[in-house]
Amino acid sequence: MHHAPVGIRCPEHANIGAAKPSATRTMRQARGVFTRSYAPVTTALIAANVVVFLAMLATGGTLGDTSSSTVFAKGALIGAKVAEGEWWRLGTAMFLHASLIHIGLNMFVLWVVGSAVEQLIGAHRYLLVYLAAGLAGSAGALLLPITRVGGQIVMTYYSNLPTVGASGAIYGIFGALLVLEYVATGSFTGQAMTLILINLGLSFAISNVSIGGHIGGLIGGVLGTAALAATRYKRQRWLGPALVVCIGLISIVLAIARARGTI
Repeated sequence: MHHAPVGIRCPEHANIGAAKPSATRTMRQARGVFTRSYAPVTTALIAANVVVFLAMLATGGTLGDTSSSTVFAKGALIGAKVAEGEWWRLGTAMFLHASLIHIGLNMFVLWVVGSAVEQLIGAHRYLLVYLAAGLAGSAGALLLPITRVGGQIVMTYYSNLPTVGASGAIYGIFGALLVLEYVATGSFTGQAMTLILINLGLSFAISNVSIGGHIGGLIGGVLGTAALAATRYKRQRWLGPALVVCIGLISIVLAIARARGTI
């Protein structure tokens, strides 16, 4: 209740006659919400990637090639090592990068796209989708080992060739953006789809890129965000995040099975 000149009035009647906010002021307030750069999880993820990159430089890597680093050797995704029981490589590989250019491009895209998605779905759900997509990307790199080598697309089993990078998880964020755009507009033909098609085209055009890792991450992000969107009105608020966790666990199981040659 509010104290007015004519007595105590309820909020609805107390606002009668008040000036309505102009369209200009309303739009300015809306722009302020979406341009705010507060994205703690995205910031933390970028910081973690940078710290790991510095650790690679400190353990034998160089700005142009970190493959000689001890950290790289212990954490890169290598199918043969996963088959031997080093399953953690499925997760650590998404925090390793091959060069300064590699990490620079990935972190720039992560900030631009990731911070927007984080503000739309919330920090905790965003982190779950990112990690699940990263694991799905690792699974995709083993299940669909496609890359461009010597000017042509080839199929090669990644038993000894290491795969690193946050690209799988970032493609998962692309997938999240696609689902969010569909929920808002009812169409898949918007800017998110354009962004995905352009980046997939680059994946096929650039040499030494894990195309399977990108596709796997994209699928993981789409499925994870679709699960969140489909359960957003459920009373069991934990159901959506639980489904995203399941996507990550299934990715681990599939990747290990592929590394061991059982599928």
